[in-house]
Amino acid sequence: MKPKLSLAVTIIALSLCSFVTLKAIAKEQSAVFAGGCFWCTESDFEKLDGVLSAASGYIGGQLKNPTYKQVSSGGSGHTEAVEVIFDDQTVSYSDLVEYFWKTIDPTDGGGQFCDRGQQYRSEIFYQTEEQRSIAQASKDALAASGLLKAEIATQLTPSSRFYPAEDYHQDYYLKNPVRYNYYRWGCGREKRLEELWGAPEK
Repeated sequence: MKPKLSLAVTIIALSLCSFVTLKAIAKEQSAVFAGGCFWCTESDFEKLDGVLSAASGYIGGQLKNPTYKQVSSGGSGHTEAVEVIFDDQTVSYSDLVEYFWKTIDPTDGGGQFCDRGQQYRSEIFYQTEEQRSIAQASKDALAASGLLKAEIATQLTPSSRFYPAEDYHQDYYLKNPVRYNYYRWGCGREKRLEELWGAPEK
């Protein structure tokens, strides 16, 4: 009986190890969203349960290793964006997309809030066909809901290389809270979001 019992225990242990490993691999996923100023988009996503991290950066342009100066001038083709790493056992990609809409003005095709130009455009960069399908369905549902007074300008675009921004941009809202909050208020972000979506839940 002992050899049989030992074999059974070994098989169960290996099965459990495989299950735990597969589950761990499935947990961490990534998504890329552009919502105007990346300080604000990063701050918004890092408040969401299930988001493990959010990094400010640049995507969608032609230059390799673009700098903030190059992107902010509007000449590189990139937009400010945020790469979100999330636990898909806690929050789904669909949840992220729904949350994203409420952090931007989807009807603004010329930038976001006080930041003007295509380097501040809103955009969803999908990494898989599943992400594209989820984002498109969400966009279609929002357009059909009648909540917005104008057409949705936010584009869905295949993801390209994401370049992390300079260190001083990362967690800017934590490193420089006074400057960050003053900028966010002065840019009219909260005022416009309230006009679009109503007062935030307390």
